[in-house]
Amino acid sequence: MENNISKVNSLGQSIWYDNISKKMIVSGELKGLIDNGISGLTSNPTIFFKAITGSTDYDKQLNELASQTSDVEAIYEHLVIDDIRAVADLLKSTYDKTDGADGYVSLEVNPNLAHETDKTIEEATRLFETVNRKNLMIKVPATPAGIPAIRTLIGKGINVNVTLIFSLGAHRNVMEAYIAGLEDFDRNGGDISKVASVASFFVSRLDTSIDAELGEMSKDCKVNTDILLGKAAIANAKLAYESFCSMFGSERFEKLRNKGALVQRPLWASTSTKNPEYRDVLYIEQLMGPDTVNTIPPATLDAFIDHGIAENTILNDIDDAKDVMGFLKDSGIDVDQVTSKLLKDGVDAFSKSFEQILSNLEAKRSVLVPLTQ
Repeated sequence: MENNISKVNSLGQSIWYDNISKKMIVSGELKGLIDNGISGLTSNPTIFFKAITGSTDYDKQLNELASQTSDVEAIYEHLVIDDIRAVADLLKSTYDKTDGADGYVSLEVNPNLAHETDKTIEEATRLFETVNRKNLMIKVPATPAGIPAIRTLIGKGINVNVTLIFSLGAHRNVMEAYIAGLEDFDRNGGDISKVASVASFFVSRLDTSIDAELGEMSKDCKVNTDILLGKAAIANAKLAYESFCSMFGSERFEKLRNKGALVQRPLWASTSTKNPEYRDVLYIEQLMGPDTVNTIPPATLDAFIDHGIAENTILNDIDDAKDVMGFLKDSGIDVDQVTSKLLKDGVDAFSKSFEQILSNLEAKRSVLVPLTQ
């Protein structure tokens, strides 16, 4: 019997899992998801923070590592890379079956490097070589410093998941960096058919921010919020897809496509519904279509499998999407300002999680070391 995941796959969209933990790897849970159509996995410092600090699953390994080194960042990296390699190996059959178009696991660079181009390139290159899996994507944020790093990394043949994209302008810059990187790699004799990238376009957080602004405006009776609440995120994403179609339908990219280049698929991220008044699978159902990925957290995936509707919706109501963004502007909402703040907040949140992991590991290491001496 065809399940909802396979129905989405038949529309040209891949479903990735936005979660990772040692337990789901060793228990067979992840293998079961892959068998049912999940074709990739994304991670970030916040997800690893919950996995490592929210269980005892890593304690045995931590105990062994704590007796070998006092460098908690090295301990963290060892724990994370073990999980990433295990997931990559589970996804290898998907990678092979799709000739490298799918089957990826993503690992994020140190978020504290988000505003440093050269260090991001150095860190991403080191991680890609250390993990040593063809189906690894290195996550790089779409900050002003991250954009040139993306071009350089693609130009070196390193797969990149560009994260924390909120605005249409940033998305255009990301696509340009990818194409320019492919051109660089091709010019230097690289096989561009072996390089993959996704552009992680964050969705629901935009509604959360703009709905809050609309709520404040409604108190002053400045705008009828009923027609705009819960509309911005989907509209923004649909316009991003329209831009994607234009960029990768260009004569410039066609030259690369003829040499085997893959498009840089939009990946819809932050797709759990934050407002309980909205449909719990809103950001899944409204963004389905060819050459896209949706990375879905556990509860939202369960909801979609249970009662989601799989239909090609991505290009529906494009004119309405443009109207929504126009209405927001006319209402006095500066979407660019909102997305700039979301980017900053996203980097800060990942940095905070990263520091919390290191602090937690240091506390555990301090307790364990005396026991091993």
